[in-house]
Amino acid sequence: MASNKPRTASFSRNFSSPAPQIPGLKHGPNGTTFLSSGIPDLDKILGGGFVLGSLVMVMEDPEAPHHMLLLRNFMSQGLVHHQPLIYASPAKDPRGFLGTLPNPVGPKEDKSRVHETEQEKLRIAWQYKKYSGEHSSDSRRDGKSEFCSDFDLRKPLERHFFSGQLIDCVTLNDSADLASFHQRCSTFLSQTPRTNENMTGGRIAIQSLCSPQCEFSNNEWEMLSFVRSLKSVLRLLNGVAVLTFPPSLVSETFSKRMQHLADTLVSVKAIPDEDKELAKLLTGYQDMVGLLNVHKVARNNTQVPAILEATTFSMKLHKRRSLVLECLNQAPVDGSSGTSYGSSGTCSSGSSKAGGTLDF
Repeated sequence: MASNKPRTASFSRNFSSPAPQIPGLKHGPNGTTFLSSGIPDLDKILGGGFVLGSLVMVMEDPEAPHHMLLLRNFMSQGLVHHQPLIYASPAKDPRGFLGTLPNPVGPKEDKSRVHETEQEKLRIAWQYKKYSGEHSSDSRRDGKSEFCSDFDLRKPLERHFFSGQLIDCVTLNDSADLASFHQRCSTFLSQTPRTNENMTGGRIAIQSLCSPQCEFSNNEWEMLSFVRSLKSVLRLLNGVAVLTFPPSLVSETFSKRMQHLADTLVSVKAIPDEDKELAKLLTGYQDMVGLLNVHKVARNNTQVPAILEATTFSMKLHKRRSLVLECLNQAPVDGSSGTSYGSSGTCSSGSSKAGGTLDF
């Protein structure tokens, strides 16, 4: 008599092991990998950071160089994570810009920021707090040291962050065309060390591509062709490029084409020093240094668009050293300056009595 053998299924369930965490990179939904922007609040707004293999464009404001704050944090974060960096600028000596990069905030200085963040989270309902804790506990526990850092804009980046780094600085002032610069970017990223998952996390920072100092600034089609080719290189070699350009110095048609090519598109705007009308509308107006608008967010491996809670954020300096982004909040109505919301209506259809009591 044949022995009874347990029946086994013809297939086995494939349990995929979690991908190993690479310093400076973070895995997201739908197989997306994020690279930090160097600003914790901006990473949170974009859903995790800059998507690996994407092109980020920043539209400059001609009245204030606020786009330089984004570039500095982006470049410093790459050097902290030992990621290859190439920086291009219309300046004659672009390497001098490396001396303005901010230094990461020390652990003792960072405790106050963490304490304030924890108090802010206590205001959230316990159901939402439990839900968010399940998904972002690892990032809060390890994100400060491994993914995103807070930077002190008053202190220059320490020298040991530059030692042994792959850094290349290019001046766009002497370049007659962009073909040589494109080849330089491709060669630089292809020589970077690879991991088992073929992820490098190389960073490219390009300042003021359409600046009049560049000889190719009048050749719009050449710049558009360069941006298209750069996007192909980034996706092939898993890099991220942050490119800034002044839309006020180019034609509206060219500006629209550039915005269409961007995977992530943001713009910065300066705030007038003495705008009394704006100061009445917004809380914390005195602490603002500018406004940041998010126009487009990169989405990979999905057709679901990103729906943000807000698209305009205020740029502030926390304790005059760290760049933070906050949602715009409307200032409360001052009852002494006029009719307020609470006293403008009554609770009944009849007129209010002389004593000011409400007729229910």
